[in-house]
Amino acid sequence: MNTIKHVFFDLDNTLWDFRKNAKFALAELYIKYDVETKHGFSFDEFHPYYHQSNEGLWAQIRDKEITKEELRARRFKQAFDNLGIDDDELAAIFEEEYMETITNYNEVVDGAMELLDYLKPKYSLHIITNGFIEVSKRKIESSILNGYFQTVTYADELKILKPDPRIFSHAIGKSEAKKEESIYIGDDWIADVVGSKKFGMSSIFFDRLNDNFSMDDVPTITHLDELKNYL
Repeated sequence: MNTIKHVFFDLDNTLWDFRKNAKFALAELYIKYDVETKHGFSFDEFHPYYHQSNEGLWAQIRDKEITKEELRARRFKQAFDNLGIDDDELAAIFEEEYMETITNYNEVVDGAMELLDYLKPKYSLHIITNGFIEVSKRKIESSILNGYFQTVTYADELKILKPDPRIFSHAIGKSEAKKEESIYIGDDWIADVVGSKKFGMSSIFFDRLNDNFSMDDVPTITHLDELKNYL
């Protein structure tokens, strides 16, 4: 891969540890609103329902089945309903405050900073994210990721989500890169790998959750440090 000059990353769960930071934020809200005392379910009982709801709805957004607004209206209501908590007001409060609370936590994925310090002198670094723009900007600007990236492409700005190849095309144009001199790294097989390959860009799959998807010309890593074997 000695022709690569531009390295594009996904943000959530590739560099910024969404799963960990979301859990911290939700635990804070759970305590703040005394949910266990009022409804009888512990945070550890609640969290898997939220994770299932959020992951499923984000997959539907990616597949153009629902909108951002529908996700925000449904994820906490669905999680609480499935757990057995019938409290739409609480679900609305969680949604409103969650978007602010999550960026109080800025854990990055293990190995992210060491990798970025290794790559920055050698390559131009960029981000393409499907995350909500108002939150994603704060994730980058208020964390130790700030200052590493020449461009950030937000799906919200374009109203186009990965895996749509048009978002990759826009990011390439924005960065003044060439696709044959670029590579994309992400943890979502469909949004990141299928999307970038459909556009014609080389890709590396960051298989954090052992999903075990594969494609002949797509290397797979399970830790960010392994990228040094390719770049």
